[in-house]
Amino acid sequence: MATKVHMEALSPTMEEGQVVRWLKEVGDPVGQGDILAEIETDKATMELVARGEGLLRRILVAAGGTAPVGEVIAIIAAEGEEVEAAPDEGLAGSEATAEPAADSSQREDEAESGGAEDPAVPTTSAGRSAAGRVRASPLSKRLARQLGIEIEALEGTGPGGRVVRRDVEAAAARAAQEERDAEPGPVSGAALQPDEEFEDIPLTQMRKTVARRLVESLGPVPHFYLTVDVDMTRALAARARVNEILARDGGKASVNDVIIKAAAVALTRHPECNAWWQGSSIRRFNCVHMGVAVAVPDGLITPVIRDAHAKGLDAISREVRELAARAREKKLQPHEYTGSTFSISNLGMFGIEEFTGVINPPEAGILAVGAVEERPVAVGGEVALRPRMRITMSCDHRVIDGAQGARFLATLKSYLEEPLAILI
Repeated sequence: MATKVHMEALSPTMEEGQVVRWLKEVGDPVGQGDILAEIETDKATMELVARGEGLLRRILVAAGGTAPVGEVIAIIAAEGEEVEAAPDEGLAGSEATAEPAADSSQREDEAESGGAEDPAVPTTSAGRSAAGRVRASPLSKRLARQLGIEIEALEGTGPGGRVVRRDVEAAAARAAQEERDAEPGPVSGAALQPDEEFEDIPLTQMRKTVARRLVESLGPVPHFYLTVDVDMTRALAARARVNEILARDGGKASVNDVIIKAAAVALTRHPECNAWWQGSSIRRFNCVHMGVAVAVPDGLITPVIRDAHAKGLDAISREVRELAARAREKKLQPHEYTGSTFSISNLGMFGIEEFTGVINPPEAGILAVGAVEERPVAVGGEVALRPRMRITMSCDHRVIDGAQGARFLATLKSYLEEPLAILI
């Protein structure tokens, strides 16, 4: 019996997925649990496995196409088994191609283009007519338009050099791979030409989710903000001493690691801030799972340091580095970026002095950390330069009152200004 391959929800917040590439081709044998394709979700690139066995008979969404969760994107069936695609099994009119792939692409393309080559129309070896037109089936032309492929640039592998569906799909897969391999820089790709007034950048699955989540947060969540200015003299000295010790085993802690540790311990003293808004209740946590915002080429993701309050700086530092590296490679598993009870976003490395973060529901708070800068302050009646840092806490007023947030920040400030307090 034929098995329909559905676009699965590969992350908790996934609503649609994009086919990065198919690892099986039409006609390939498929076993239960085989990896069929790589799917880009809103957070990472995940593997789609087969839930049946037989031959991959149809691919309904080509590489580069998107489909909502639950949509049929391929069909697995036994050899010789009759497979008929229902009218609603494709994605006609959507971003992805809905053209069903036949058991033999050559037969389908020939059928679409009216059969074998017309001897009355002279062609060149490159599959072009004597007039210079590209010879291609209507199916391949339609697919090329949907995937943004210039069909004129393709070398056909069909009869007489005709461009057929498999040529277009291969070109789309190459284009997707080249886009993934391109190293993003601080400035967008090629310089604008004089006649280029603007460029429309398609939304990635991650960017779509970021946009949706921001609307869900800033709209319904009543934010208010609290800011403290912290003297980082002793925190920097403590970090330097810790790094002398960690260097023996190749470790190194950052200022952000120190802040994660201090904030996690402070939250254990103020569980009213380490909480989720549940609609009809407030859930307070007895452990701190800290979300750490990481910038990736097409958005933002928050890997989670679980039980951060109970971990040392070395463990926190190594875990942050490992999770951040996998986040940038889109290799995080769902459990590595879900379930945080509080979050931290640090833009200090970019020279940002102060900013406000957007709460990640259902969490009730997020810390926005600015740069450590030498600033003149009054010390013992005299003006002196001290390394200072501003921290702004965004609070969900449904969960955290002003006094509660202020007490938490006061505790955090005391830990950073006297790091030994974390160890007592």
